[in-house]
Amino acid sequence: MTTEMEMDMDSGVDVPMSSASTTIDPSVVQSRIRQSMSLQKADQEEKMDDDVDQPVFPQLSAAQANGNKVEYRRVRCPPHRYTPLREHWEQILTPLVEYLKLQVRFNTKSRCVEMKTSPHSLMGALQKGADFVSAFMMGFEVQDAVALLRLDDLYVESFQVTDVKLLKGDHLSRAIGRVAGQDGKTRFAIENATRTRIVIADQRIHMLGSYANLRMARNAICDLILGAPPGKVYNNMRNVAKRMSERY
Repeated sequence: MTTEMEMDMDSGVDVPMSSASTTIDPSVVQSRIRQSMSLQKADQEEKMDDDVDQPVFPQLSAAQANGNKVEYRRVRCPPHRYTPLREHWEQILTPLVEYLKLQVRFNTKSRCVEMKTSPHSLMGALQKGADFVSAFMMGFEVQDAVALLRLDDLYVESFQVTDVKLLKGDHLSRAIGRVAGQDGKTRFAIENATRTRIVIADQRIHMLGSYANLRMARNAICDLILGAPPGKVYNNMRNVAKRMSERY
């Protein structure tokens, strides 16, 4: 047997191979991936499904998505924000009506800003408008609150000083003073370093910004409430601002 194979190899005669195996021609580039028949059939079916033209549906309005039901939102105006609301009413009304296509009015009896969807409103517009108005009622400027309408990765976070540490009397007042700083210097330093906006309303602290920036600002404010010296917080904020400038 061996002698016959050696004779065939020496003579240069091609040895016939069974049909179960496949010959590889070096002049032709072939795939080195072998699949079972079931996988090949499944891939062919997927390709056939991809070739089929998929239907294109137009974007639904908020009224059509809810079965032509009208939705309402009501945001209460606190007493200390009534005058700023009256002064900036036109700036608040413009993005709500022209951009979000909402119907807005101010109820003087209940002191609430009432919003209603219209046939031209898109999905999610009512919730965005409610978040925008709520941010203004918390104390943010109109220019800062409008960012909630334009960017989807901005959030508003609120907490009380007593949530971090139970303080009373003068200790609570000094903690609020450490967060604000002289003439608001500490608050401005945290805002500029973390690219956030901070509102200090008595014991409540409201922050506006992205998720990562809110975390850095919250850590700095919590350190001040717990009694950390402002100088140490300034150094941390300086390092944070340097890292953020290098990142962007």
